[in-house]
Amino acid sequence: MAEETGLELYARTARRSAALVIRDYSTSFGLASRLLTPRVRWQIGAIYGVVRLADEVVDGPAHAAGVPVDERRRMLDALEQEVEASLTRRFSTNMLVHAFQDAAAVASFGPELTRPFFASMRRDLDPVDLTDEAELDEYVYGSAEVVGLMCLAAFLADAPPSPAERERLDAGARALGSAFQRVNFVRDLAADADGLGRRYLPQLDPAHPTEEAKHLVLDRIDADLAIAEATLPLLPRDARRAVGAAHGLFAALSRRLRATPAGRLRRERVRVPGPEKLRILAAAAVR
Repeated sequence: MAEETGLELYARTARRSAALVIRDYSTSFGLASRLLTPRVRWQIGAIYGVVRLADEVVDGPAHAAGVPVDERRRMLDALEQEVEASLTRRFSTNMLVHAFQDAAAVASFGPELTRPFFASMRRDLDPVDLTDEAELDEYVYGSAEVVGLMCLAAFLADAPPSPAERERLDAGARALGSAFQRVNFVRDLAADADGLGRRYLPQLDPAHPTEEAKHLVLDRIDADLAIAEATLPLLPRDARRAVGAAHGLFAALSRRLRATPAGRLRRERVRVPGPEKLRILAAAAVR
């Protein structure tokens, strides 16, 4: 066996760093990603790592540490520039970015997906309400749908489908990303409004959520979930179980949100209990 080079050691360590991020930050995605084969798992971890890093610059520790918004904007701009440079340079001193560029090279995606993502992240630094569906759709495309397309590119790297199948799979990946994001908007309605000064859903007033408005949003979510579910059989086998598990987890969360009175969304964060999550994962694993 050939001795590992310095670059190979660096890349392996970078991938392990990204794997820690998805494991520690996301119960749902972390558990679902364990159903992936190693061929794909490291790529999904790498994509998640940079997505989470950008989100933490905008909202999380940077905000909690008291970093002013103008400085966070400069930090986000610098991160985007580092990501883009790494895609051609094929190296980054930021290990999460290095793992990401490795995944992007294998999956053959680039700035056409990263630029919309960072544009939506930058939008969060200016907490102005999204006033109509067109604004919401544009934000969700950048913040979530392109991430679905990145993951899909990783799944298909070794198994390219026909053009017709790829078109359906792209639609399914975008729909699943949209559903994930909109579920989080409903679940985090109060936290986004009270803690971050944001209103993402034009039709659902955080101060006075109504059943009619809540069901309207969830109808769109369930329609997206149905589109995504219909494309699951087209995915490679080593991705199908994990994507099915993630779909099942968010479908369960959507059902729980629908059963929760709208007024309670102001007071509690709806969750899928641990035992139910495990049942969903087990069902996906044997599907």
